[in-house]
Amino acid sequence: MDRDDREKNGESGEESFSDMLERTYSEPPRLEPGEKVSARIIGITSEHIFLDLGRKGEGCIEKKEFHDADGNLTVREGDTIQAYFVGTRDNEMLFATRIGGGAVDQTQMEDAWRNGIPVEGTVENEVKGGYSVRIAGGFRGFCPYSQLGNAPAESRGEPVGMRLLFRITKYDGSGRNIVLSHRVLLEEKRREEMESLRGTLREGMTVKGTITSVREFGAFVSVGPIRGLLPASEVGWDRGGDIRETLTVGQEIEVAIIRLDWEKERFSFSLKETLNDPWDRVEGKYPAGSRHAGNVSRLTAFGAFVSLEPGVDGLLHISKLGGGRRIRHPGEAVKEGEEVAVLVESVDRGKRRISLALQEDETEKGHAADSEEYRQYLQEKAPPSLGSLGEKLKEKLEEKGNK
Repeated sequence: MDRDDREKNGESGEESFSDMLERTYSEPPRLEPGEKVSARIIGITSEHIFLDLGRKGEGCIEKKEFHDADGNLTVREGDTIQAYFVGTRDNEMLFATRIGGGAVDQTQMEDAWRNGIPVEGTVENEVKGGYSVRIAGGFRGFCPYSQLGNAPAESRGEPVGMRLLFRITKYDGSGRNIVLSHRVLLEEKRREEMESLRGTLREGMTVKGTITSVREFGAFVSVGPIRGLLPASEVGWDRGGDIRETLTVGQEIEVAIIRLDWEKERFSFSLKETLNDPWDRVEGKYPAGSRHAGNVSRLTAFGAFVSLEPGVDGLLHISKLGGGRRIRHPGEAVKEGEEVAVLVESVDRGKRRISLALQEDETEKGHAADSEEYRQYLQEKAPPSLGSLGEKLKEKLEEKGNK
């Protein structure tokens, strides 16, 4: 088709202003060196992997970047990977996940610094303030203790010999002074994982986590990239006891999310919310009038709390203590840890309250006024000065005893 034919068909061969405007807005912005992208693998050759970037043209990355220690390929067509844009060569967009081994010159190392591309290195030995790291191309760098990661001070020395990824935070003197950070890459990865997790987690959900530390006030639990507090009060329905007898570092547990504060990165969990609530069955297990044994769990100014089972406490009001005599504090009648026999007076499941009274001793419950010992006591104590009144009282007691 010649030019005249194209013009007749409305194809002048020149791009109109509207076409250029549409193309300008439809095409994504040009990539900048060091920019991180997600791309899908669309082809694998003997040396390279080709990437679909969702734009005009394909990306290319060296295949050896995805070999494991045994030389096996760790990706396949259809997988999505993350990589850094390095630059363009022969109209081909080049990418890298890191600057690794092999021949690396000063220009490539400086590009890695300027563009934030990670470099691979081996921790060689511990030096004053940090570690000496051998990186690609025979370059050496220094990684301060604080920039290696989040490992505690007592584990220093263990990273020697490890091969890690670093970001160059300082580069001068033609590569003679290179400062590295592994921690910044860990933090970036964590932020990305948190952002992904943010769209899936909700308060009230039950999730699996791992205990990272246990303290008197609670335990810290990691759920993927987030780390939150499991307060001691949320470990179980039982208020007492040392949680370190129940929880251990490294233990995997299921917890309910009770607070998600993404802005301040404060998260709270509950273990007891995943357990059966013992108050769901108190009305059937502890009905009014039933008798039970329990242990005094704590004393207050107004009474003593008695633990009937873990998570279920009843109250012995101070007025129910003292055996009829008035006392100023429950400690005058009972002590913490003491086992007592109690009678359930009332149950309010809604308010989670159980009112208790001390069980009376069987001998005290008997009708003492009808006993022979009590009649003898009255006879002996009847004063002789009462005269005929005393005789009449004696006769009535004798008549009652003969009935």
